Amino acid sequence: MSGKDRQKQLAREHYERQTQRRIEREAKAKRNAIIGTSVAVVVVVGGVIAATTLLGGNDPSSATVTPTAQDAQATPSQTSTEAQPAAFDPAAGTCGYVADASGGPAKNVGLPPAKVDTTPKTMTLKTNQGDIVIAVSAEKTPCTVNSFAFLAKKKYFNGSKCHRLGSDQFPMLQCGDPLAKADGKSQTDGQGGPGYRFVNENLKDAKYTRGVVAMANSGPDTNGSQFFLVYGDAQLPPDYTPFGTVTKGLEILDKVNKGGVITPGQDGTGAPKETLEIKDVTISGKS
Repeated sequence: MSGKDRQKQLAREHYERQTQRRIEREAKAKRNAIIGTSVAVVVVVGGVIAATTLLGGNDPSSATVTPTAQDAQATPSQTSTEAQPAAFDPAAGTCGYVADASGGPAKNVGLPPAKVDTTPKTMTLKTNQGDIVIAVSAEKTPCTVNSFAFLAKKKYFNGSKCHRLGSDQFPMLQCGDPLAKADGKSQTDGQGGPGYRFVNENLKDAKYTRGVVAMANSGPDTNGSQFFLVYGDAQLPPDYTPFGTVTKGLEILDKVNKGGVITPGQDGTGAPKETLEIKDVTISGKS
């Protein structure tokens, strides 16, 4: 082989090596892009799971924010042998409440009356930080408002503490567990309920923007007494009954949020440093 031929061979081999390396780089870049997309999807889905689990009410798994634990646990609505709550019957003017057989800790007060009043109402949370006034929609959420009116008369919420403050990505304050300690140490906060459950309502096109008040739950038709107040814009699926809007006292929620949480969990949420204790709840007709 002449020197000239040898040079051509070396040049060809060099070109082939460059081409192979380029193909390998492009293949690697493509793999990385696919992996990156997959990770992004997992992160987004994980965020949704964390958010929805956060709002578990009257469910033992809700205290630890463990999606797998909640998924593994059958909710009352999944148990065919149990009595199921009934939606509002316009003709009879009634709602069907049923006993909660989940076994979670409860402050039992009996069942609300089946007959409901759908006239507009105002709910006032008297707290250690001041009054939070909420315009509740008894027309759109009759079973929910009737339950709150019943619990208010029973003094059910008196002395209870809002046990979970959200994060920048999930701006809400969760309340309504009468057994919550809200001290950053309790492993049972978020499990307490009234010993009964009722249906979801008003979910069509539900949005959780600043000022909205909605029910926490552990799945379809597992509403009890826990609820959350939104102080920002929470990106949530329409799975939680929105039953009212804060008309006075949003600055109280902002103050609690500014104080931060005692011991942040993996999702950044936890018991608020700035304690919000509900002293009394009253529900009156629209003034």
